[in-house]
Amino acid sequence: MGVSESGTVDRMLAADGVGMCPHRVAMEHVTSRWGTLALIALLDRSYRFSELRREIGRVSEKMLTQTLQTLERDGLVHRDAKPVIPPRVDYSLTDLGREAAEQVRALAQWTERRMAAIQKAREEYDAAKA
Repeated sequence: MGVSESGTVDRMLAADGVGMCPHRVAMEHVTSRWGTLALIALLDRSYRFSELRREIGRVSEKMLTQTLQTLERDGLVHRDAKPVIPPRVDYSLTDLGREAAEQVRALAQWTERRMAAIQKAREEYDAAKA
């Protein structure tokens, strides 16, 4: 591990005296199960809440609401509530969110490409432990 990577890890592990460091908290928001999927979906276009929920699949309304609020607070997602009846709310990525989403998507694509190697490693590990 190079010097810069080691410094990043040290900063991520450092406590602020009260809780986790802000870097680590932000990284957890971006890499959470639903955060990752929401960011990747929003790369394509903006979504209404129900559309995004269907696009992601298997996420509860409560969990998606919490995830979107967290990503909005972190400046990654923009919530556009239009004053119409019935209410219309659209979610889209901010510039910062697009940057994060592109990084997360790259990791997801790498995982997809390397899944056979990962599965083989798991099988070898399990066989050695048996």
